[in-house]
Amino acid sequence: MEKMVNVFLFGKRYQVPESLTIMKAMEYAGYQLIRGCGCRNGFCGACATIYRIKGQQELKTCLACQQQVEEGMYVATLPFFPLVKQVYDIEQIKPTQQIMMQLYPEIYSCIGCNACTKSCTQELNVMQYIAYAQRGEYEKAAEESFDCVMCGVCSSRCPAGISHPQVALLTRRLTGKYLAPKSEHLINRVAEIDAGDCKAALEAIMNTPLEEQKNLYNHREIEK
Repeated sequence: MEKMVNVFLFGKRYQVPESLTIMKAMEYAGYQLIRGCGCRNGFCGACATIYRIKGQQELKTCLACQQQVEEGMYVATLPFFPLVKQVYDIEQIKPTQQIMMQLYPEIYSCIGCNACTKSCTQELNVMQYIAYAQRGEYEKAAEESFDCVMCGVCSSRCPAGISHPQVALLTRRLTGKYLAPKSEHLINRVAEIDAGDCKAALEAIMNTPLEEQKNLYNHREIEK
């Protein structure tokens, strides 16, 4: 039989197989996951989780679909965190330092505690991309925050109340709209789609064996 471990889900003890992720352990224990279970593969950020191991002081963060259970694990999920989400029209704003001051002025209250970076479930240097955003270096902020899944854990630990994921999203939108070079491949492909020239190519790809599709993708021409 598989080894069982004791985990505490929302304060109640359960014995679950040690090979399970936190998410699967919750379902094994009888919880029906309706929210906070998104993609189940570690990229949607819906299953943000806070946990502590019995006898240890450190409070840890993870995604429940990625983290394997441990003996004496106390678990609480955070499927939603109330981030500040400003409304703006990307066609009307410009990539100036002033726009960040107008929309997310709280980033200038950062005290440099680095709690955001320490808690990031994707191990991103969150404090660094916030520093880039403060200085209006949006391309650098976009690159540094590219793998953010917007789980909100960083903001839950921030004493300054910064909504890091929303700041990161704004920097990526500004970069994509105004700063990054235009992709000729994309422009040409959109034109081909609008003209109906891609139908035969799409049908040919869909009728291609999966392994061949993967090979085509892995060896595709990438625009520099």
